[in-house]
Amino acid sequence: MVKFNILSMKNFLNAVNACLGNVYMLSPDGRKVNINKEEAVQNDLWEQYRENKNYLRLSLEITDPKDYMNLVSSYVGNY
Repeated sequence: MVKFNILSMKNFLNAVNACLGNVYMLSPDGRKVNINKEEAVQNDLWEQYRENKNYLRLSLEITDPKDYMNLVSSYVGNY
């Protein structure tokens, strides 16, 4: 599990959608929701991001190690 503080939703979702495996968002109640290429879920994330004044904190589980490295690299490169 990795926690991300999202400051650029567009860049974050571009990186997520480039992943080959599943990228699960972990809810506080233990549910896992795949956000990779899931338009409806991503639209909800955009809404939460805007409501939080362009900030969102997410806990993610990334199934493919290559995707993990790509997401972390993208995150670090954008901030």
